[in-house]
Amino acid sequence: MVRKVLMTKEKGCVWTYFLEDSQVVEIHCTKEEDEEKNVAALGNIYIGKVERIVKNIGAAFIDIGGVKCYYDTSQSGSALFTKKGGNKDLCAGDELVVQVSREAVKTKAPTVSSNLSFNGRFCILTTGNTRIGVSAKIPKSLREEYKECLESKKNEEFGIIVRTNAKDVPFEMVIQEIEQLQKRYETLKEHCCHHTCFSCLESAPPSYISDLKNVYLEGLEEILVEDEELYAKIKNYFEQAQPEMLSLLKKYADPQLSMSALYSLKTALSGALDECIWLNCGGYLVIQPTEGMTVIDVNSGKCVLGKNRLATYQKINLEAAAEIARQMRLRNLSGIIIVDFINMDDETALQELLHKLRHFLSKDPIPAKVVDLTALQLVELTRKKVRKPLYECWRE
Repeated sequence: MVRKVLMTKEKGCVWTYFLEDSQVVEIHCTKEEDEEKNVAALGNIYIGKVERIVKNIGAAFIDIGGVKCYYDTSQSGSALFTKKGGNKDLCAGDELVVQVSREAVKTKAPTVSSNLSFNGRFCILTTGNTRIGVSAKIPKSLREEYKECLESKKNEEFGIIVRTNAKDVPFEMVIQEIEQLQKRYETLKEHCCHHTCFSCLESAPPSYISDLKNVYLEGLEEILVEDEELYAKIKNYFEQAQPEMLSLLKKYADPQLSMSALYSLKTALSGALDECIWLNCGGYLVIQPTEGMTVIDVNSGKCVLGKNRLATYQKINLEAAAEIARQMRLRNLSGIIIVDFINMDDETALQELLHKLRHFLSKDPIPAKVVDLTALQLVELTRKKVRKPLYECWRE
């Protein structure tokens, strides 16, 4: 698979497009204004103050400096406190180190966690979870090898998750990065008690930089940047943090033809915001986000029904399953997703459809899975919430 990353800036927004075999598979929008404010940015680490505890939902609201955030109180047992009052695990007025784990979505406040994550290119160091984990997308033999080699790193204070990109580099590079992440954590732990409440202990890089850290290295040909200032920022970051990526970074400079026109990026963006998506077979999807979930309806549309209706419906459903997985990633849909496939009164065909859908979802870098099938044959999906969906970024 050939991968490319295209980056451009327009009207105060940085647009990042991930391409796989010339097809746009992800679109991310970062507002520079939001990055400058940088309060409650995903990945930032603060000393927060507990404002109030809501026992009936097992939550607390923590102020990180003018922004109230949701916090799951079950994490407080392993939290790093800089000021503690009372004998309970968590009390109003307590000050503790928290990290923004989820951005604000619609009317929901940002979520913070006292289980900290220090993300690297090849692995993640986590507190609150001390297991050694390896990405399921790494071949099984290599997964077992990593688990065995990292057994000596196991401890009661932090865990390690090896990312998919680790399969493309020598083991020594992964060990080196783990040691760097461990040093970051130990430095933060040592110095946090000397900072005042609401201090930002560690700022995450801009979202468009984090996007580049998460892109798969396998088959990556180039990172093409159109804007001069944006190119300089990314180059500066790579020189300091990821010098091995510099050879992939290129500046797009054609005064006659914009990068957007060359790669039809506006067409791709428009398609990713459309409610209706047509399938090659003549069927179509209707994708409608609501406050609590996203609903996707599969329709036969212009598809001509043959003598075998079951085979025709299965053809439409299978193509729809592949497109739904693609659209979830493209639009960054998350949370609860309900799909109404064309009903088929055939258990074998239904199980084949669910098997294929699981296969398509497994290709998504963000965890997504089939949860259940309801009595009305509605398929329940879920995808991890991390960032705002594309339609919300566009609306703002």
